Amino acid sequence: MYAHGVSHYKGFWRNGHFYANNHPIRPVVLLLYPTSKNQPAGIKCRMQTTIDAPATHPTTEQSLFNTTPPTSVLSVSVIVPVRNEAHHLDQALDALRHQCHADGQPLDPATYEVLLLANNCTDQSYTVARQYQQRHPAFPLHIAQIQLPPVKANIGTVRRLLMDEACRRLMSINKPRGIIASTDGDTVADRHWLHFIELEISGGNDAVGGRILTRPDGSQVRLYHLRDVLYRTLIAQAEAVLDPRPHDPWPRHFQHFGASIAVTCQMYQQAGGLPEKPYLEDEAFYKALLRTDAKVRQSPYVKVFTSTRMEGRVGIGFSEQLRYWSKMVRLSKGQVAEPAEAVILKFRSRQRLRTYWNARNQAGHVDALLPVAADLLLDPEWLNRMVQKSLFFGQLWEQVEKKMTTGDWARKWKPVPITTGIQAMRAFLRE
Repeated sequence: MYAHGVSHYKGFWRNGHFYANNHPIRPVVLLLYPTSKNQPAGIKCRMQTTIDAPATHPTTEQSLFNTTPPTSVLSVSVIVPVRNEAHHLDQALDALRHQCHADGQPLDPATYEVLLLANNCTDQSYTVARQYQQRHPAFPLHIAQIQLPPVKANIGTVRRLLMDEACRRLMSINKPRGIIASTDGDTVADRHWLHFIELEISGGNDAVGGRILTRPDGSQVRLYHLRDVLYRTLIAQAEAVLDPRPHDPWPRHFQHFGASIAVTCQMYQQAGGLPEKPYLEDEAFYKALLRTDAKVRQSPYVKVFTSTRMEGRVGIGFSEQLRYWSKMVRLSKGQVAEPAEAVILKFRSRQRLRTYWNARNQAGHVDALLPVAADLLLDPEWLNRMVQKSLFFGQLWEQVEKKMTTGDWARKWKPVPITTGIQAMRAFLRE
């Protein structure tokens, strides 16, 4: 439904309003297209939102941020989806405006831009953003606002619109290695955020997941969060030991979420763009990257700080996880996690499967697949079929993991207290 950052709807006019998918919307500019030689225009439309200045001469090439073309030296397009972030925006935009190199020298504002899309806001987010833009005219901030129908009013739609638009702008100046950098309106980027993203991409990576940190608040919920982060970090370290990837060495982390993820235009297109999901769109995008064997660097040097609010924009996400942990605190329930022994066996098996995959065309090599299938509790014939069917190793491993979650593996390896997992993983890493 979304191409080049523009929404395409089937709809009709009634009583002065345009209805898309049975929901009324108010486009500022309506572009009409005939659907065939014998049909009149008006069956489909492209929605142009209110942006920096109203478009007076619409063309079929218009999109969300068409009033200011990208500079010829643009290398990074930062996208910021905003919904009711009035109290956070100034701080978030200050952080993006003060980006600098490792030596403290400010980044050239001609080399990066910020695309901010306020969607379905009921507060003053758009006004705050416009006032910020007026106070700092040299800052390359481009602002749009949009009112989406309820079925599309979600973070997945808005982030996809923005990432598509960032990709379109960079590709319009022939920058296939140009970088789309995603963050959020309630998130404060480290002053070197863009510098280290560009450094990791220049090293040959296709995408970069940044570290997402929260501010201390002294709550019991934060303790649950820190335990979760600790165990996942230990798992990331074990992964680097057991199935090392040259592009993502230790030190590394485990995060790849919308508040801090960056990708080249070339890889964004190869992965099929951001999946159309109402929530957890960042997790789905990460899986799409792995599915095509993208080089994803989870860099500890790329950092942002985000809020720990429990009233999030989506029903599922970090805010929902915080609410779940808060409920566990009230009920005095302990955290559970995958056993460290299962994680270690899985990574060892994945490394052997990767080795098999790289040599899969050699004669007489099929027997090497049998111990891998045995350790993962999979049917070796099924596993061999998946090997032959898959175009990428990431595609193969995705199918393996799906099978493991519903088969004998899941029945054998039951969750354990997270503190048990932490102790066992620490013991393994000390060996």
